[in-house]
Amino acid sequence: MTLFRTIAAAALLMAAPLCRSTEVIMAGGVALKSWEHLRGPVAHDNWWANFVRASTICIASIQAKDPKASIVWIVYRPAYIARGKEEGKDYVRNIRETATKYKVKLVWADTAEQACRAVNKAAPVTSFYYFGHSTAHAMMLDYSNDIIAASTQWIHEKDIGKLFRKEAFAPNAYCISYGCYTGNSMSASWQKALGLPLWGNTESTRYYPVGDGKFPEGAGKWVH
Repeated sequence: MTLFRTIAAAALLMAAPLCRSTEVIMAGGVALKSWEHLRGPVAHDNWWANFVRASTICIASIQAKDPKASIVWIVYRPAYIARGKEEGKDYVRNIRETATKYKVKLVWADTAEQACRAVNKAAPVTSFYYFGHSTAHAMMLDYSNDIIAASTQWIHEKDIGKLFRKEAFAPNAYCISYGCYTGNSMSASWQKALGLPLWGNTESTRYYPVGDGKFPEGAGKWVH
């Protein structure tokens, strides 16, 4: 009887679906071009697709290592709706078609809280990439799109433990922010709240390399 139970248990384990890990990519929103051009040399987002293109470069990099990787792409939708109206383009459809092309799960977020919930639902998360605007203390999903040179949707370092579930991340999850100045404060707060390193740059992040199919570059040091 004991042998039968052992064989039966082994059969159940073999039949049970494996819990696949998930790679998460979060893309913040772009600024309105008309507003940013009023800021002269400090203007951002001349190209609407900086964060979208960076995301696809990341997706391709993951799939090159594991063609069957489970990838969730979280995109802050309102900014792309507004920028699309400004430029007479349907950027939401463009993003949707891009997700279909790369065969990844696209999750739209209309608020920072929705974006964080999507990360939690993707558990277990083995890698987390953020492409978007940020300061030393917050990831700004919205920046200069709703209000000029200001953010209305953000993930502040003080709220990391409230918005993200620690259990949603694998114990050795790789986390990196390609937002400006993350390494100066938010990286430490991420470590404290989630027990995981968050790579971030100490200076601004430059997105011009994405036009050549490369990851964004940091002007300072990458730290965690």
